[in-house]
Amino acid sequence: MAESRVASRYVKSLLTLAVEQNVLDQVHNDMQSFDKVCKESRLFTLMLRNPVIKHDKKKEILYKIFSGKVHGLTLAIFDIITRKNREPLLPAIAEEFHGAFNEYKGIGKATVITASPLDAALRSQFEKLAKTLSDRKQVEIEEKIDEDMIGGFILNVKDRQIDASIKNKLNALRVKFKQNPYIKEF
Repeated sequence: MAESRVASRYVKSLLTLAVEQNVLDQVHNDMQSFDKVCKESRLFTLMLRNPVIKHDKKKEILYKIFSGKVHGLTLAIFDIITRKNREPLLPAIAEEFHGAFNEYKGIGKATVITASPLDAALRSQFEKLAKTLSDRKQVEIEEKIDEDMIGGFILNVKDRQIDASIKNKLNALRVKFKQNPYIKEF
C-alpha cells in the first residue's frame, strides 16, 4: 500500500513534467517499454529490488539498457529514483503511469473475458459497447481468456459488468428449476 502511494506521487510528477515539456506520448511509450521489460525479465525486477547491489550499479545498468532508446526525461526520473535509493519503485511507477496517462487523455478501460481470442469484428463491437457504457471517446480493451468458460463473454466497464456467459445462464436455469411452482412448500 505504501509503495503504491509513493509510486503514485512520482507518477503525478512525471506526468506533469511530461505535459509541460510536451513529450507525454514519448514518456508514455518509454514507461510501457520499461514495464514490458520488467514483466518479461524477472531477473531485471529482482535486480532492482536487490539490496546487495549498489545503487550506482543499478543506475549504470539502467543507463546501459535504456540510454539512447528513451527520452531524456525518462532517464532523468531513473536518475532521481536511483539517487534516492528507491529503485524497487520503478516497476510500480511504470505500471501506474499507463493508468495516469489514460486518465489524462480521457481513455476508458474495459476488460473482456471470453473462452477464445477475439477477432477484429468482435473486438470493434466490444469497443463500441464499452464506449457507450463508459461515456468515453476512446476505450482500451483488455482481453482475458478463460478456458473454463463454455461460451459467451463477460464485459467489465468501470463498475458495470455484463455477464453473457453460458455458465451464468446455466446457473440462472438451475435456480429457476429449484423453484417449482407446482409443489407447495411448507
